[in-house]
Amino acid sequence: MYILLTILIVIAAVLLTLLVIVQNSKGGGLAAGFSSGNQVMGAPKTADFLEKASWTLMGIIIALSIIAVGFNKSADQSVEEGSAITEQVQEAAAQQEAAQAVPEFEAEATEEVAE
Repeated sequence: MYILLTILIVIAAVLLTLLVIVQNSKGGGLAAGFSSGNQVMGAPKTADFLEKASWTLMGIIIALSIIAVGFNKSADQSVEEGSAITEQVQEAAAQQEAAQAVPEFEAEATEEVAE
């Protein structure tokens, strides 16, 4: 699922890049070709469409990114439970507990021998 979300984010980013390239901040770009013929050609407010599409794609990218982080964290937790590092830490803790138990056992054995 994380890979699918990543692919969708990349596609939205590419589309957003293309929309920004088509626009021109000085009023040119795709909107400039239709500015004089808006009423004749029937393409009203092309600049508004491009702006709304840009905002929509930005919102989609943000939402998909947040969702992807949620899926990635849940995947990290499942990997962490069975990771080699976790196993090594648990093994070291068990060895440390065993090492602490040995002096107690030796003290008990010494007392038994003394009796």
